[in-house]
Amino acid sequence: MECFIIQDMRVQALHGWKVSVAQAREIQLSLAKRVVTENRVVNPRLIAGIDISAPDAQGVARGAAVVLRYPELSIVEVREAQSKIGFPYVPGLLSFRESPLILAACEKLCNVPDLILVDGQGIAHPRRFGLASHVGLLLDLPTIGCAKSILCGRHQPVAEDAGSHAELHDKGELIGAALRTKSGVKPIYVSVGHKIDLASALQWVMKCCLGYRLPEPARLAHLAAGGMLTSEPSCQGTLFD
Repeated sequence: MECFIIQDMRVQALHGWKVSVAQAREIQLSLAKRVVTENRVVNPRLIAGIDISAPDAQGVARGAAVVLRYPELSIVEVREAQSKIGFPYVPGLLSFRESPLILAACEKLCNVPDLILVDGQGIAHPRRFGLASHVGLLLDLPTIGCAKSILCGRHQPVAEDAGSHAELHDKGELIGAALRTKSGVKPIYVSVGHKIDLASALQWVMKCCLGYRLPEPARLAHLAAGGMLTSEPSCQGTLFD
């Protein structure tokens, strides 16, 4: 398998995970101030998608990270991690429930992506710190939130043509956009995760769409999290070109 290693895939230890609901909210408010909303994405070679499955009857879920080569959008690597979910379901705090398992899958990657599309919110969140922002900050990588449903804010109707979008506002602040990725299907909700601006986020989401509602990295990550995408073999070498 080709490898494009440019750095170690490491998670920054910004906080612990054994926290109360109140502590989790305080962590979100504190870390939201560190989110970068300026574009740092230039000519990405590798774009990843990440997602997590719903827990099974035993409380075990699967986190998945899928790395694609751009612009071909062909699979380079798939990594998964499984464990019990350790944080309760609390609206607005899903990143504390989902991030540990997603990060465990990301740490197995031997190809460090230039951009990550996250099935979740970025700053389109009551405390401006959803899953995409949380993961982006912990990995110190550009991330985009690509959520299937709205969490907060309002927007005008979105035109039916693919690529049309309407700005999403909350309390007078622009927090994202409803984006029609395919004619005749519901829009998705795109927001800045980390190290990108909204205009660039919308552009990259559309560039990664291959005729489905979800952009290809996120779509494949959803399949992998559901156990429907076979993991790639371990990386054996490094390619610089």
